[in-house]
Amino acid sequence: MGNWIKAVLLAGILGHFFVETTPGALAADAGRGKGCRRGDVLRIQDLNMTPDPVVQGGRVREWRVRIRLEGGRECQTDIVIREGDQSVGRLRNHNLRPGVNEVTIRAADGFSLRGREQCFNVQVDVDGSPKRVDAERRFCATQRTMWSMREPGDRRSFAR
Repeated sequence: MGNWIKAVLLAGILGHFFVETTPGALAADAGRGKGCRRGDVLRIQDLNMTPDPVVQGGRVREWRVRIRLEGGRECQTDIVIREGDQSVGRLRNHNLRPGVNEVTIRAADGFSLRGREQCFNVQVDVDGSPKRVDAERRFCATQRTMWSMREPGDRRSFAR
């Protein structure tokens, strides 16, 4: 009779252990699936800076990027605005939804425009590695009397 009680107690303890720990393990596995993967198709539709224009020596406050995610699932990623090998803005763990995503990213501290032209690209984290996102065109700021990324006919569809 004593062995029977020990067996029931052991079964109860083990059952409780599996009921309590399995949902957490499954949730952790599900969380890993949220990241953007190689099969996810991302395109940059637009990239702008604020303020625009920027006076010589002035600082960019934020970047506004429009990213299209094709497909039917959301994905979570880091988004980095780059000028050459320099990161000029970064947003961590942003959730992209299928369709067009309008994202605002704070500019890196101390970043200012220099020279006659600076061109930018956008990278996202795909399967744990940075990947440059394809764009419909080049995104460059040029210095006329002031720095600007505006193009003829640019309508500024981002809400302020």
